[in-house]
Amino acid sequence: MSIFHVRIKSGPKGTAKEHATYITRQGRYTDRDDLVYSTYGNMPNWAQGDPKKFWREADNHERANAAAYREYVIALSKELNTAQNCVVAERLKTALVAEGKPFQMAVHENLGKLGGEPNPHMHLMFSDRVADGIDRPAEKMFSRFNAAHPENGGRRKDSGGKNPMVLRDEIIATRKKIAGIQNEALAEFGLDARVDHRSLRAQGRLRQPERHLGPARVRSMSTDEKAAYAEARALGRDA
Repeated sequence: MSIFHVRIKSGPKGTAKEHATYITRQGRYTDRDDLVYSTYGNMPNWAQGDPKKFWREADNHERANAAAYREYVIALSKELNTAQNCVVAERLKTALVAEGKPFQMAVHENLGKLGGEPNPHMHLMFSDRVADGIDRPAEKMFSRFNAAHPENGGRRKDSGGKNPMVLRDEIIATRKKIAGIQNEALAEFGLDARVDHRSLRAQGRLRQPERHLGPARVRSMSTDEKAAYAEARALGRDA
């Protein structure tokens, strides 16, 4: 069975432009050579097709304590080649970013720090501000939504006003959608591997979920410790 891993993140005001720089391997991240594909879209007129300008203005004008961006980090299939994974990333982007939300996407292919296994994955960051056909300047776009007179307020936030149970159900449905798209692609490309969005318990698998070690912990491990951990992880995955 192929690995299924999805993280759904939010970035606070002041972090969007730097994160976009990171995922597209620009600025101080140009020494990382794992970027294989990137794209963006749905930028408002004032951004002039420049995602850097869009994220900079989101950092400047998004409301205090609000998320400047949201992001899906999704593991892609090791069984697929680079071109195939980029096709899957495009399909996932189309399925996950709706209603004209500005987005930026990057696909990375690197080697994991434990065991040196391939680690293809995608970053899909997007604004939660839904397009509504009203042409607003930057400072107005990120202001509070005005339901009675939309032209007098900012764009509506798609996540606004939802209770925790609704958000939980949406996350489960999104994970299922992602797995379905990946499995359709694996079948289309003639592979038997599949992913499963369910928890290990729901799958009837006995092993515990892996604990995320973090880069600092990995750097502190000896070569033998890394090899032992990678071997144990592989054995658990095959159990």
